[in-house]
Formats: sequence, C-alpha cells, structure tokens
Amino acid sequence: MQWEIVIGLETHVQLDTRSKIFSGASTAFGAEPNTQACAIDLALPGVLPVANRAAVECAIRLGLAVGGSIAPRSVFARKNYFYPDLPKGYQISQYEIPVVAGGGLAIAWKPDEKTGQQEAGQQERYVRLTRAHLEEDAGKSLHEDFHGMSGIDLNRAGTPLLEIVTEPDMRSAKEAVAYARALHGLVVWLGICDGNMQEGSFRCDANVSVRPAGQAEYGTRCEIKNLNSFRFLERAIDYEVRRQVELIEDGGRVVQETRLYDPDRDETRSMRSKEEAHDYRYFPDPDLPPLVIEADWIERVRAAMPELPSDMRRRLVEQYGLGGYDATTLTASRDVAAYYESVVAALAKSGVAGRDSLATLAKSAANWVMVDLAAALNRDGVEVAACPVAPGQLARLVERIQDGTISGKIARDVFAAMWAQPSAGDDAADRIIDARGLRQISDSGALDAIVEQVLAANPKSVEEFRAGKEKAFNALVGQVMKATKGKANPQQVNELLRRRLG
Repeated sequence: MQWEIVIGLETHVQLDTRSKIFSGASTAFGAEPNTQACAIDLALPGVLPVANRAAVECAIRLGLAVGGSIAPRSVFARKNYFYPDLPKGYQISQYEIPVVAGGGLAIAWKPDEKTGQQEAGQQERYVRLTRAHLEEDAGKSLHEDFHGMSGIDLNRAGTPLLEIVTEPDMRSAKEAVAYARALHGLVVWLGICDGNMQEGSFRCDANVSVRPAGQAEYGTRCEIKNLNSFRFLERAIDYEVRRQVELIEDGGRVVQETRLYDPDRDETRSMRSKEEAHDYRYFPDPDLPPLVIEADWIERVRAAMPELPSDMRRRLVEQYGLGGYDATTLTASRDVAAYYESVVAALAKSGVAGRDSLATLAKSAANWVMVDLAAALNRDGVEVAACPVAPGQLARLVERIQDGTISGKIARDVFAAMWAQPSAGDDAADRIIDARGLRQISDSGALDAIVEQVLAANPKSVEEFRAGKEKAFNALVGQVMKATKGKANPQQVNELLRRRLG
C-alpha cells in the first residue's frame, strides 16, 4: 500500500525582549537557576501581570511578514495544567482569539532521494499558517545533576513566546525541515528572535499522521514535542512515519498521543495519551484586559519593518540578474544578504564597473560569498558579522580577478591570506599580491616564449592533440601554468596554444 504523510508544525519562538511578557524580570540566558523569576512570574498573591509592548510588536511584525490578519482585539486566557515546572498551575496564553490568524510561508526544498527524484532541483510549496498566538514560557526541569530526581529552574518562566501553528500542509520530513528553516530565517531576519536552538529559543512540535494515498480523511496524529534541531526534526518525523506505517500494516491502531524523541536511540517514545479529550482547560485571564491593537500601531510597525527575504529575492533577480537559487541562498540570512550587497555596491564603484556589466560582477560576488566565504565561516564557526574579510576587501579581490591581475586560483590563496591575517583597508588584496609577487603574466610576448618552450619539450602531447585527444591539450595548458608558477593568464594560454597548434 502507498501511504501519504501528513505533517503540521507548532513552533515556539522565544521573543527577543529584555524583560518577560508580563513582568519586568530579565530574560537573559545563562543566569544561576531561580535568580530571574519574580513574584509575578510565580503568580504569588497580590500581583498583577502587565503585557509587554515589545512582545506585542514582535507578533505584529510576524503577522505582517506572513500576510496574516492581525486581530484588533485579542484575549489572554489561562491554560490550566499541572506540571513541576509550572508551579502556579496555569500558563497565560491565547485561545479563541489569537493575535495573528492565517497567512503563510513559501518554502523551497529538494525532494527526498528515497523517492527516486534524486537531485530533481528545488520544489516550492506554500505552507498555510493557522495562527500565531502570544503566551508565556514555562520553567525548565533539570535532570542531569540530581541523581534520579529533578530540579526546577524557573528563570525561563514568563519568557515571551509566539507559538506559530501551521495547517497540515507538509508531506515529507524534508519539507517540514525546509519550512522550519524558512521560519527560523524569517524570525531572525525580523529581529524578533535570536534563533538559538541550543538554548531553546526556537523549538518545534511535529504533528505526524499517515493515510492511504488518495484518502481524504486524515489519519490519527501523534505529536512529537520539543525538537530543538533541524536534524532531530527530520529524524523524529522519519522514525514516527515508519512506526505508524508498520503498526497499521501489522493490524494495529495508532493512538493519539504526545511523544518524545530520543536522539540516542533515534526513536520516539510515548509521553502521555491524548485520545479524543482536550488536554487543557482554558479560561479568560481575569487580571489581563483584552489586547487592543489599533490600525495606527500596525502602520508604525510596518514602517519600521526591514525588507522581507521574499522581496529581496525578487529584487536580486531583477536588479542583478541572479538565478533563483543564488537569490534564495544569499537571503537565507539578513547578515549574509547585507554583506553581499555591500560587496556589489563596492564593485559598482570600482574600476572594472565600466568594462563589465553589473550582472557579471554581481554573479562573481555571489559565487565568492556562497562558496569561499561560506566555507571559511563554517570551518571556523564564525558569524558573518565577525568576518575577518570586510565586504570592501572581498570586492577588491573580485575586481583583481575581473581585471586580469590574478587568476581565480591565485585569488583563493590571496583570500586565505586575508582571512588568516586580517588587516584594515580595502587594499588588503593588493598588498598581498604585491608582497608575494602574484600578479598574473599577461604579456603576450613573454607567454608566447614559454608556450614555445613547452611545445618543444612535449612533442608526444602535441602529436596526441593533433590526433584528436583533447586531454593532451589540457596537459599542455598545465605545463605552461607550471612553468609560470600559476601566474599565466589561463585565457591567454589557451588562445596562444590553439593558435600555435593550428
């Protein structure tokens, strides 16, 4: 039987505010346990929560970015449940009326190789959002240092969250990961979340079910809680799909429940049953008035919004002639996009701008940012904001390739030197080229003499080329480059050799 996978995600996004959603307590990560939980966070008698305006503006930003409807009036509710890390017995959240309703996010991903669609290129899908609602985070249970017991750290209690819920629109683990990555990139781009998954700033719950292909009715879903890495998200979904399919094919029945993913065993395990009953009871919070968001507030937030990744992608394609893949890669991070545009801006003012088209320069810059720069950043674990090679310096390096001063191969050596020994000034590449004598040999007379020597020393390769073996030509090019220690202009070498060989 062919099975169809159905996935919806609930993502908890910790909002990047200095204080908690209903109190003035700090949200800074890493403090000693229970040093940042105040009386309001614990709902001690006589205290009153007050909504954090900055958290609300984060929600408005998200709503505008995804094209959702921002409720002019929404309500906070008490979500009642009992758990050790929530000693007050309820969590303040939103239920019937969320702050954001609807909207969606366009994603692109590569199909799963297991389906036979190997490297079939990018596919696109629009994932619909059901809602995004504001709520407070709970505390955290600690198990590592308590020898069979649990400790409770309430520092996280009250940290503002935006829970973003999708429709069940995704049909594979890879697609779910693509959505999670796109959402992660967006909330970081908007400045509403730092995106640190290790610290719990961005974590996903996956609702997974299977059904026979072609069936309209959904299967019974299981929720996998608190997935805090993209790798774990993919592996957990893949395992859960296999578990459900095998269970049904063996004559069993999937039970609606909450499950946890164990990365050590690479499996999901049951946490608690849900069946058909609602887990929680919701009541309007008597201490909090309705959240009123007037139209002028929305417009003020809209005016301060950065250019969205989707808009920048379209602009990069239209303005610089980049392909869709390049534009998508460069806009995966706001910092990377800004770095790239700074490189292009410097190139547009350079000496090669009058000779080469902006599209040519922009494509060359894109290749350097996506390949060499990205590789160096990943290797050293450096964020682009702390990159030792400034945009103007990379632009000057690209310029020296374009004007024929150095070859692309030598440019990589220059880039490595710039990375290893950072220095000020856009002329860093020029200083390294001059200090090491790396300027490309472009003098036709000098190259012609070297070509003549190489041809005389390699008669067998000459004979093989004239017999139709193209590899022999490449060997001759290699000999010329070796004789010039890599400094010869490759294009000129090719032209001179072909002219000599007839």
